[in-house]
Amino acid sequence: MKHQILIIGGGNAGISLASQLLRSNSKLDIGIVEPSEKHYYQPAWTLVGAGVYNLQDTQRMESSVMPENVNWIKERVVEFNPEESAVTLSNGGVVQYDFMVVAPGIQLNWHLIKGLEGNLGKHGITSNYSFEHAEYTWECLKNAKGGNVLFTNPPTPVKCGGAPHKILYLAADYFRKQGTLSKFNLQYWSGGTRLFGVDKFEKTLLEVVKRGNIHLNFRTQLVEIDAENKRARFEYLDPEKQGESVWVDYEFIHVVPPQSAPDFVKNSRLANAAGWVDVDKNSLQHVRYPNVFSLGDAAGLPTAKTGAAIRKQVPVLVKNLLAVMDGKACVDSYNGYSSCPLVTGYGKLVMAEFDYDNVPQETFPFDQSKERYSMYFLKRYMLPWLYWNQILPGKM
Repeated sequence: MKHQILIIGGGNAGISLASQLLRSNSKLDIGIVEPSEKHYYQPAWTLVGAGVYNLQDTQRMESSVMPENVNWIKERVVEFNPEESAVTLSNGGVVQYDFMVVAPGIQLNWHLIKGLEGNLGKHGITSNYSFEHAEYTWECLKNAKGGNVLFTNPPTPVKCGGAPHKILYLAADYFRKQGTLSKFNLQYWSGGTRLFGVDKFEKTLLEVVKRGNIHLNFRTQLVEIDAENKRARFEYLDPEKQGESVWVDYEFIHVVPPQSAPDFVKNSRLANAAGWVDVDKNSLQHVRYPNVFSLGDAAGLPTAKTGAAIRKQVPVLVKNLLAVMDGKACVDSYNGYSSCPLVTGYGKLVMAEFDYDNVPQETFPFDQSKERYSMYFLKRYMLPWLYWNQILPGKM
């Protein structure tokens, strides 16, 4: 089997890319390798965990979003062979290509946290990074009586970098509205060195932290959970505290697992030293294999891994891929734009938009570092509709 363009991954990046390519040229021969039967709108899982969004509205059948006129290959990639312009599938089949776009998303490494597997979804252990457990976050939130409530963020890159603390702010707001905030000790345990990487938006978030009486712990890593005794162990990452750790009791804990590129990317010749697809950060073309491109969470791009970033990457990649297919050089450049719609409470949101240099790139004609209901309305009601009806079909 051979395709003119082979896309690895049928998530946001792969589907919207295929749709825009076909809108540019309906005669393109495109294959999409994607094993999943379901397609998820993951940005809404934070709101599911806060009790204000229906989980079932975040999923559809993959067949319903797959563009017409593409060949859907329902298998997994197990190996890349870029010298031969071919991939090997989980069923042993080989697919060749003229050009390939690698967009398989990110891998959640739950297994790296000792004691987590088998206990997620019970004993007060939850995560909005899991379709199966986002509703349990809401159960934990509304049934909590008091004590320590922990929210973690690993030292690795993660998809939607704001998600680990959005649910923290919503929890604080929920307890405040219930009149029970004083009964809780909300703690944020992060592998990072600060709350948010862009000064303008971090300033507002620090005020939200103060409002919720939230305790911040940086340069730490969740390494173990003792589910029976409801306690978690964090290691310190600072060199002067090398090897030191602390056990913390909890009423409930929201876990964000360490994340990486999928193993079949990480262990391939396409990967950079950190395991991500080694592409030029502006052209999205592979630095060693000119007929290979990448975008989305698996791409080695020094920006936040968000759906908003993908929306800006897709048109750049379409133009550059079509130019290279035509024997020309890349013609467009991606500036690292990404966006984090930071929910800071029920009906409140800070719309953070920025580029590779962490310079704000604001869309609206007002100060987006302020908490606004209009931006919450955009996230809660408009963005999901745009995702299903405009972004995936390649209309924007």
